[in-house]
Amino acid sequence: MTADTIKSSLIIATYNWKDALELVLKSVLLQSKMPYEVIIADDGSKEDTRQLIEHYKNQFPIPLRHIWHEDKGFRLSEIRNKAINAAKGNYIIQIDGDTILHKHFIKDHEKFAKKGQFISGSRVLLCEDFSKKILQSKKFKFNIFSKHVKNKHYHLRLPLLAKFLAKPTHDVHKVITSVRGCNMSFWKDDLLEINGYNEDMTGWGREDSEISARLINLGLSQINLKFRAIQYHIYNPESSRDSLNIN
Repeated sequence: MTADTIKSSLIIATYNWKDALELVLKSVLLQSKMPYEVIIADDGSKEDTRQLIEHYKNQFPIPLRHIWHEDKGFRLSEIRNKAINAAKGNYIIQIDGDTILHKHFIKDHEKFAKKGQFISGSRVLLCEDFSKKILQSKKFKFNIFSKHVKNKHYHLRLPLLAKFLAKPTHDVHKVITSVRGCNMSFWKDDLLEINGYNEDMTGWGREDSEISARLINLGLSQINLKFRAIQYHIYNPESSRDSLNIN
């Protein structure tokens, strides 16, 4: 299947941080290749998030949909499954609501999408002071000389090097230690075949590794995409990891 026949559903997970979500939505509007639709997977945010999404619906040239459930604690796996099931596209690109997208983010994921594979990417970490600045101004701009990033090597978009490094792997240990749920993509049919995310996993941590292991066991390979599909992570205090050992 080529990029021309891919219909990407961009799923953005969010919870009660509308200022960050607004920057993410602004970055989606700047994409060189728009997804087929955008779905906000909302883990129980308050009314101000719903109002923000309603406001941006009028600005989007594609469907902007809001999937919400009641706030009963951290239920990321469950709300992602609801968004996946509701998706009208055949390819799922998954991010978090605090990750600003490079203008070629969607294009890059679709470029490397192949049957029998799923993709995980990296994230550029933004400094705390700069994160506060862009959240206040609601404006952002990045270039290769930016000084407000912590891991500059993830900041470079190098298509030829990315193609050379994008080797499929079936090594479960390698995969589960490298994936980040904030930057992944899959064929929807593959996710449905394994029944999506494990909803027994609540609280922070490991749902991305667990679903990746099941996809590998299904017979898929993983592409760890470097130097393309770049995203910028807005600084925020780490979530509680109390449930990490349980998950």
